[in-house]
Amino acid sequence: QVQLVESGGGLVQAGGSLRLSCAASGSIFSMNDMGWYRQAPGKQRDMVARISRDGRTDYADSVKGRFSISRDNAKNTMSLQMNSLKPEDTAVYYCYVRVVRQLNEYPYWGQGTQVTVSS
Repeated sequence: QVQLVESGGGLVQAGGSLRLSCAASGSIFSMNDMGWYRQAPGKQRDMVARISRDGRTDYADSVKGRFSISRDNAKNTMSLQMNSLKPEDTAVYYCYVRVVRQLNEYPYWGQGTQVTVSS
C-alpha cells in the first residue's frame, strides 16, 4: 500500500508564492511519472505540471513561467513551486504518482490540498 502526504497549501494574495510538497511512503520500489493536478469547483481536474523519472517536465500553458516542478527520487518526494499566483490558480491541488511494484505500475492520488489566491 502507498500513501501520499501533501503539504504547503493555504491562503495567499495575488502575486504571492506557495510551495507544495508531496511525500510517498509504503510499498514502493520506484516511482515513474509524477505530477500535480488541480480542480476548481464545477470544473474538471486538469494537469498542472508533471515530471518523469529522469527529470523531463511538462507544464500547462496557464502556469508556464510561474510554476516549477521538481522531484527527489531518493526521498520519494515531489514539490511544486508556485510564483506570481493569480486568483484563477485557486483550486484543490492533487499529487499524482505512478509507483513501480512487482514489475507493474500503479497510479496513486493524494487527498488534495486547498490553494486559495485572493485579489
